[in-house]
Order: sequence, then C-alpha cells, then structure tokens
Amino acid sequence: MSAGQSRSGALSGVRIIDLTTFLSGPFCTQMLADLGADVIKVENPAGDSSRTVPPHFVGDDSAYFLSTNRNKRSIAVDMKSPHGVDVVRRLIASADVVVENFRPGVCARLGIDPEEIRAGQPQLVWASITGFGHEGAWRDRGAYDLIVQAASGVMSLTGEPGGPPVRLGIPAGDLVAGLYAAVGIGAALHDRSRTGLGRMVDVAMFDSQLAMLSYQSAYALIAGVTPPPQGSAHDSIPTYRTFRAGDGRVVAITANTDGMWRNACVVLGIPELTEDPRFVDAGSRLENRHELWVLWEAAFATRPAQEWVDLMTAKGVPAATIRTVPEALEESEAAGREMIVDLDNGDHSIRVVGNPMRMSGAPGGAHSYPPGLGDDTDQILRDEIGLGDDDIAKLRAENIVL
Repeated sequence: MSAGQSRSGALSGVRIIDLTTFLSGPFCTQMLADLGADVIKVENPAGDSSRTVPPHFVGDDSAYFLSTNRNKRSIAVDMKSPHGVDVVRRLIASADVVVENFRPGVCARLGIDPEEIRAGQPQLVWASITGFGHEGAWRDRGAYDLIVQAASGVMSLTGEPGGPPVRLGIPAGDLVAGLYAAVGIGAALHDRSRTGLGRMVDVAMFDSQLAMLSYQSAYALIAGVTPPPQGSAHDSIPTYRTFRAGDGRVVAITANTDGMWRNACVVLGIPELTEDPRFVDAGSRLENRHELWVLWEAAFATRPAQEWVDLMTAKGVPAATIRTVPEALEESEAAGREMIVDLDNGDHSIRVVGNPMRMSGAPGGAHSYPPGLGDDTDQILRDEIGLGDDDIAKLRAENIVL
C-alpha cells in the first residue's frame, strides 16, 4: 500500500492533486498530507525546481525540497503534451482538491482551466496561490517571498531603527500564503460537506502579508502613523524586548502585565522602579521607555543570560535566550512535543521538523520520506486512472511520463 493510500488522520480519505512548485504550495500540501490527505504531487519530467536548490543535498534532492514534501506521492508528467494534460485531467477527476501556484491564466493555457473543470465537477475544491491574486491591477505581476515582504510593508518594520530594511530570516511571504491556503481548503471542504459544492480558494501572497501586519496596520489606518522599524522591541510595551546579559548572550523578555513588570523589577534587584513616577503605569513606562531601558540594561549586565531566564521564569515572567537554529532544534526535543521527525526511504535517513498541529484521537502516525521524482508514476496511473501496463509503457516511450 502506498503512503498516500494508507495514511490516517483528520483528512484521511481526501485526495489532493498538488500542481505546485517551490515553497508556498508544497508547504501547504505537506500540512494537508501530515493531516492524512492523500497528496499526489504532479511534477514535470525535470521535477519541482526546488529539488535542485543548493547548497545541501541528500542523494539527488536538496534539503530545501526535503523540508516541504514528505507524506506525498510523485508522478512526473509532461503537461505541455496533450496526452500529459489528459493524464492530469483524469487525476483531477478522482480528486477532492486541486492546489496550484501558477500565475493567473496559466492553468487555462495548459488545458486545465479551473472554471471549465469545476463546471463538470462542481464538488471540486480548487485552491490557487499567486503573488497578487486573480483579480486586480497587479494580477499578472510575478512575486517571490522577498517581493511581497517588500511590497507589503513587512520589511519596513524589520531591522534596527536607523538601519536598512531587512528581510525576515524565514520566507514568511511563501509560508503564510501556504497557511492561509490550507485554512481556506479546510473551510471549503467543511462547506462542501453541507452543500455538496466545492469552492475556488484564491490566496495572494501579498494579501497574506498585509493580513499579518496585524496591529501595525491598525496603527497606520486608525492612528495615521507610519510604524518604524521594530528591532527587537515593541511599539506599545517597553518591557517586551531584548537585553544583553553579562555573558554577552541576549535575553528576550515579555513583561506585559503590571504583575510581570513588578516581578521583573524584583528579579533584577531594582524593585524601587515600581514606585518611580516615571514608570508607575503602562503609559508612563512607554513615554519614558528610553530611561527605563538604560536602567534595565545595566541590571541585565550583572548576570549571565541563562540565570536571568531561570530567575524570571520562576517568578512568572516569560523569558528566553536567543538561540541559534541548531540550539533551538536541540532544545525542542527537551520540550517533549516530538517536533523533530525521522524519515527513511531505505537509501537515506533524514531528520526534519514536523507538523505543529495536534488533534485528539487522530495520531499523526508514521511519516513517509519525500518521494523521488516520478517514484509513484506507474502505481498512480494504474490504480487511480486505470491504465494498463501497455498504456503506461507507451506513455513512457513517448516521454509523456517519467
């Protein structure tokens, strides 16, 4: 039995045809596969372009690709061929969901127009992830993570005050769009369970970044201000930021409430600040934040970072040292949430970060290694659209499938 056919989970029984490449779409469909969906990844014979992203590889596939394609099956089809398009359309006929991240209009040019297909398959959910959406003046613009981080204002908030704008260290433009697409697909499937009809889910990377501006967009729209670069601080809470400890490491602290503020001052050995008129309430602390920071910075410099974290945590003040990625991954194992999962395909073994969603009564079960290009082509053609061995051999001889 294939990984897709044998998976359990909340989305068990849902079949998804994954026409996506690179990051936003594969990230979305991996989440759905983690939740039990049977995800059939359709690639062209050259493969998803993320398979060749340097510098790290396991066998023929990049670490980049391996991070977002577990629990899927792969079929390689030349969609520029009429016979290849026919194969994909027949796969779609067996599906509950299609996910693609082509530019608007590309699907129609390929021969898989979602409007035409959904007219004959009204129960189908079709999710499209694009840079700027299917409507509006910017619909034909290309976009990558950096572009939407820049265009949405996110980069203007990132970096130290007075410094240049900085891209987030994670590809939030792609990942957030993938998350919104997964939410939209879940909602569309729920709606279909009531109405019997699927929906078109249109997610723009740009829109998704605007939505993630959260209170910063409200400050701009309601208060008419231009939020500045945030550095490691907070526009509204001066005791929500980082401080350098005596050993040179940096401590993040979030003393958000009056109780946390008082406890933090006690831990720092400066309880008198809680009676200081400059810092008597949240508004006063914000107004006099620069004076407050000088006092706290001097106090933090008297002990090593981990001591401060332990002392703050014991008093109910959330705190953490700033960790490197390897340190964070190592520490995550101590948390006991099993966020690092082992994948093995017989030839290679890797460790990757797993799915953060936990559902009672729906254990995640075993994870399957990301598929090699076309690993499941024969099985999918045979089992899902009913082709015989001779038909498959003919398609392969004509270079329509790999």
